[in-house]
Amino acid sequence: MSYPVLLTLHLFGALVFIGTVFFEVLMLEEVRKYVERDAMRAVEQAIGRRARRIMPWVLLVLYGAGIGMAWTYRAVLVDPWRSGFGTLLALKILLAISVLGHFGTAMTWMVRGRMSLRRSRIIHLSVFVHMVAIVLLAKGMFHVGDWSL
Repeated sequence: MSYPVLLTLHLFGALVFIGTVFFEVLMLEEVRKYVERDAMRAVEQAIGRRARRIMPWVLLVLYGAGIGMAWTYRAVLVDPWRSGFGTLLALKILLAISVLGHFGTAMTWMVRGRMSLRRSRIIHLSVFVHMVAIVLLAKGMFHVGDWSL
């Protein structure tokens, strides 16, 4: 598959994933204060059911395209610390692996009935911070060493 196609798929996957996390962390948490507990629980369950149906596919596209794009830079990734681009790319990949680990942990806790509201909030906030860092790294990768405006 061509790099532009992989990039487009990766961007759309990131848009859906980051948008979902953004919505849950910054919007839904605030709404919780104004909505009755039972109604909020019903909304969260409905959102959760929908997310569990589409997120595996979104992650498949996001990570599959990401791996395809990383393959293009495999020579840089052999020794990522030699260049600013390689360093930022390696850090981005490490954070992406961590996000995947968070997702796996959350799914495991849900299946085993161990997911609590507190755990859910912590995972969502952590993934949100990871995603902000990944976006900044992705943007910065192509501008390292280019400090002219």
